[in-house]
Amino acid sequence: MNIVLIHGQNHKGSTYHIGRMIADKVSEEKEITEFFLPKDLNHFCLGCYQCIEGDHNCPFYEEKKRIMEAVEAADLLIFTTPTYCLRASAPMKSFIDLTFTYWMTHRPRACMFSKKAVVISTSAGASAKSATKDVSTALFYWGVPYIKSVGVALQAMNWNMVSRKKKEKLDKITTKLAKKLTNNKKPFVGFKTRFIFFAMSKMQAAGMGSSPIEKTYWEENGLLGKKRPWNR
Repeated sequence: MNIVLIHGQNHKGSTYHIGRMIADKVSEEKEITEFFLPKDLNHFCLGCYQCIEGDHNCPFYEEKKRIMEAVEAADLLIFTTPTYCLRASAPMKSFIDLTFTYWMTHRPRACMFSKKAVVISTSAGASAKSATKDVSTALFYWGVPYIKSVGVALQAMNWNMVSRKKKEKLDKITTKLAKKLTNNKKPFVGFKTRFIFFAMSKMQAAGMGSSPIEKTYWEENGLLGKKRPWNR
């Protein structure tokens, strides 16, 4: 199994450790690749809209390409982000902004419709689930059909301060989740994803996308007819 972890922080704190717990427990035969934000993509979206005309036009294309090539080749994606001010970290939000052309609204990639993903966030207090929702929403619009979230309040500033009782609980949670992720069965693409994709295909066919380049992409990939990316 090819696993890619994208961390919304440079330091290896509580959220990082939970992500690694899952990755280490999933399947015996695996390859793990990790990226740390902002170290591996230290930019905010400029809103220049150049990526709409082609991903290679983004001023940060080479750095994004390195991460997204790994993402496209992965079987399992694990996103970790601490909860900052009730939401995902700024570097993680920036990553979402910089990859928005992967959304079904724009240029969906067929490989995304067969992946599994886990989104993890920890907080000292409440609202970790709000942070996981930020990332889960983006993954849904990428087309990822199987998304699990782990949002936990640890009442600790770092992993060493997390109580033994909470670590034991996390061990059980991650073990149970890892078993589900090890299942090689292809994830089912649900009704909501199918409906959004159908609506976007009609929009693109009518020339209502963000650019004629997008319609050409849909045409060249056969997505304006009956072809669906999850049936590839």
